[in-house]
Amino acid sequence: MTALQLLLRLAGVITTFAFLAMFLPTDWMASTHERLGLGEFPRSPLVDYLTRSVAALYGFHGALLLLISRDPVKYRTIVQFVAVMNVAFGVMMLLIDLRAGMPWWWTAGEGPPIIVFGVVIGYLNRSVKG
Repeated sequence: MTALQLLLRLAGVITTFAFLAMFLPTDWMASTHERLGLGEFPRSPLVDYLTRSVAALYGFHGALLLLISRDPVKYRTIVQFVAVMNVAFGVMMLLIDLRAGMPWWWTAGEGPPIIVFGVVIGYLNRSVKG
């Protein structure tokens, strides 16, 4: 297994766990939200929809990573697309977090690691022979 496959699989497994968050009871989400120091959890249909649909999107992203990790040479173009889009997504998340006033530890732990993941995937994709 190459470093690219390992990284894609690791990220794929971690992100697929987001599917589980779709089924979290709202009370658990509210409790976690408050424990993280983010204030009172806004309970509304829109917030419920957004939290669960974002979890689904992350889960589907993880499933895609698992699929392309099986044969990154065959899916080289898709791997490169994933790399570029993760860099773009990481930048967007960083800007969103800053604009939303998220805590520093949230901002530092979300956008920058996604950017680094994209850069590393792009680099490893270019170095794979095939």
